[in-house]
Amino acid sequence: MGRFVDLTVSAVLLAGLYATMAYGLGLIYGVLRVVNLAHGGVIMAGAYMGWVLHSRAGLDPYLSIPLVVAATFGLGVVMYRVLVRRLQRGAAGGPASLLLLFGVWLVLRNAAYLLFSGNDQTIRTSYSTRALPLLGSFVSVNRLAVLAIAVVTPVLLHLLLTRTYLGRAIRAVAQNADSCTLVGIDVERIYTITFGIGSALAGLAGVLSATIFSFNPAFGSGELLKSFVVVVLGGLGSVFGAGMAALILAVVEVFAILILPSYLTAAVGFVMLVIVLVIRPGGLFGQRVLG
Repeated sequence: MGRFVDLTVSAVLLAGLYATMAYGLGLIYGVLRVVNLAHGGVIMAGAYMGWVLHSRAGLDPYLSIPLVVAATFGLGVVMYRVLVRRLQRGAAGGPASLLLLFGVWLVLRNAAYLLFSGNDQTIRTSYSTRALPLLGSFVSVNRLAVLAIAVVTPVLLHLLLTRTYLGRAIRAVAQNADSCTLVGIDVERIYTITFGIGSALAGLAGVLSATIFSFNPAFGSGELLKSFVVVVLGGLGSVFGAGMAALILAVVEVFAILILPSYLTAAVGFVMLVIVLVIRPGGLFGQRVLG
């Protein structure tokens, strides 16, 4: 029973991180219909930004979150205005967007190699080794902080999308961009802001990951794959679905160690992805637009 509780707690904590990594990818696809392969590179960039602000400026990694989010939002805006907006819309532009954004990811990775070398880095604070009792087990302070932020993030995102004019405009553009143009909504501006928000969420995931795991310029590839699995499992464009899929994926991965060798547990998510795509291509929670 004790081990079951430990695994459940671990799954919930891991689900928070998975969900945070996936929200930005799902938001950009839900509005622009673009699979952002640069998502992993922005996660890596967010991790390095948090590390630089902590190691060289002495700023606590959690206090650096607003700066990292602002910087990666700006990075996303530049990426869209300079590159993505020039792509052809619709299915015809799909391969071009994949190649372009994959190239951006490679540029970000190689820039990190030039700036920081290939050595592993970690963010260590005075509370990195502290743990708090929870349901009979001890949980890292960092993991609890990541879970708290992971719970707050979708709530803020939901409020943005449902309670503000900008959010309503984003949802309208996601449903029918042509009609939005007819009623005076600046669709290109909405696309730019959405790509920026999606990139900011990736940067947030990066700095949160860096408080728990070590990282290097290759960091982000596995995170991109996990994000993709979560978004597809939950239903492309569904914020709620992404959160639920993150929990399902984390539970399956964590409890898989009871029957599988540890090096095979990472493959469980991809097996789930294949099964869901065959049985329910729209995802476990259907294909909704920012629902």
